[in-house]
Amino acid sequence: MFSSIISPDFFASAIRIAIPLALAGLGGVYSEKSGVVNIGLEGMMLTSAFIAVAGTNFTKNVWFGILFAVIIGILLGLIHAIVSVSFKANQIVSGVAINLFASGITVFLSWLWFHETQIMALKNLPTWGFKVPNPGEASSLVRGLIVIFAHHSPLVYITLVIIIISQILIFRTPFGLRLRSVGEYPQAADTLGINVVQMRYIAVLISGGLAGLAGSVLSIEQAHFFVKEMSGGRGFIALAAMIFGKWTPFGTAAAALLFGIGEALAIRVQGVYTIPVQFINMIPYLLAILVLVGAIGRATAPAASGTPYEKEIS
Repeated sequence: MFSSIISPDFFASAIRIAIPLALAGLGGVYSEKSGVVNIGLEGMMLTSAFIAVAGTNFTKNVWFGILFAVIIGILLGLIHAIVSVSFKANQIVSGVAINLFASGITVFLSWLWFHETQIMALKNLPTWGFKVPNPGEASSLVRGLIVIFAHHSPLVYITLVIIIISQILIFRTPFGLRLRSVGEYPQAADTLGINVVQMRYIAVLISGGLAGLAGSVLSIEQAHFFVKEMSGGRGFIALAAMIFGKWTPFGTAAAALLFGIGEALAIRVQGVYTIPVQFINMIPYLLAILVLVGAIGRATAPAASGTPYEKEIS
């Protein structure tokens, strides 16, 4: 019974589920590396999930829908940056406000534009990959790897490229050094001529864009529709993945994959074992709690994370 659940299809499903978590978590990495906490990832994902479906339905082009989702994520990131960086307001309050705004505006626009709260996407992304013509020509291992890695939408492969580029960008380039410096010791970075405000704005805008892309994956690639509150706490799980991944792109992606495995297991177990579905649906969230508890004392956030920068006037 258990072997029928843990199969190549199971791991392929886990990868697909992990993609929006990895993208949103990566957005959190950029933001917090600069010293800005982005609790608003949940709201950015939710709003972008709606805009992706709405944009796709209006333009009849799925790529325009994804582009609109990224743009709305960047705009919400800009709002968060203005409030928390320029006005130096509490970053947690700003993020919570974005989440509450997203919860309301998506339902309002759904009724205004479509007269319902569940909207089907008229276009879906194609699946890339290849098949083995004759199963006898390849070993079971090769066939399993093909099932796991070779049949996904373009957004899955784009996400993998983004993760690799982000790891290099943050830890192997001058931009990444400046980004990390304003998140660790902004006073010293300012003394060296680094524009702290500019770097934080760039980081939060990137964070919003990645959260927007995550929302489009959720609605266009996974669900193929939008329904109110469909993000279902994934923005917060992405933050947990970021913490467990120690604020690194590779670590965050690995933690997102762990959560993806948990959610895929919850989906597969339904109907197989006589366990109430409510308990099964708790698996990803219980896993998030256990991960956060295990990360306490082991993961250290950037020193200036959550602290507005006050420029010293001499």
